Amino acid sequence: MVERLKIAVMGAPGVGKTSIVQRFVRNSYTDDYSASVKRKVYHTAVVVNDQLYELTILDIPGVLPHLRANSLHDWQDFHDFQVLGSRNERAFILVYDISCRDSFEYIKLLREQIIETRRTALSQEVPVVIVGNKRDLADHRVVPRRDVANLVRKTWKCGYIECSAKYNWHVTFLFKELMKNVVYGGNKNIATSVRLNGNMMRNRCRVM
Repeated sequence: MVERLKIAVMGAPGVGKTSIVQRFVRNSYTDDYSASVKRKVYHTAVVVNDQLYELTILDIPGVLPHLRANSLHDWQDFHDFQVLGSRNERAFILVYDISCRDSFEYIKLLREQIIETRRTALSQEVPVVIVGNKRDLADHRVVPRRDVANLVRKTWKCGYIECSAKYNWHVTFLFKELMKNVVYGGNKNIATSVRLNGNMMRNRCRVM
């Protein structure tokens, strides 16, 4: 039986959300940047331990170019627009740029709104993976990796991955970790080995 799963990819403008999704789905990348102004929808499939999942990945634009810390009330309407429009998603990927502090503050507030909205709607938590993109700019990192990882994993209880969409580093790994959270609740004792098959890649399907 095929299971269907919706994933929302969210974050501030310019952090590489679209690049990550296109790298995973199409194995393509471009340095040309054009800010997304509306949702983009991608379809692919993954196999997790012999179970086929059809994925609908929503690339949701971040429409606010600036964000002040501790401004949840100021951005309430915007977050309601983003998050309430994503009530049906089974999992979330929140992306920030490791060389941009504001983009990390952005996902802090976005995560709070997601958790509050989903708990109210479903009375349960949902899988969330925090992604630090642009690992190739590590020399310009603004927040120490250890500090972010400790906050995300120990306090937020979310998965944390760093990747580089540009160099295709850890992009597949982040989706593997997300699927583990969705399917097994993040149980580290469950083996989910990754195998990419040429024919399946041409059909935009991955074995995980």
